[in-house]
Amino acid sequence: MKIAKPITVGNNVWIGAGATILAGVTIGDNSVIGAGSIVSKSIPSNVIAVGVPCRVMRKIAEEDKYRYPLYSKG
Repeated sequence: MKIAKPITVGNNVWIGAGATILAGVTIGDNSVIGAGSIVSKSIPSNVIAVGVPCRVMRKIAEEDKYRYPLYSKG
């Protein structure tokens, strides 16, 4: 017998190409999942997570928002 568990993906999450998200995992708001990652455990909000298995590399800091044109003033 096979049982499928749902996944939960928060708001403003970016999931890279080829990433695999396993059953029952939750990905928090504003997180980034690296391409090719295998997400086997839940990922908190506001972090960058990559790898096989997927692990949190670092938190997304406020100053990261100013590195990209989307958030530039003007």
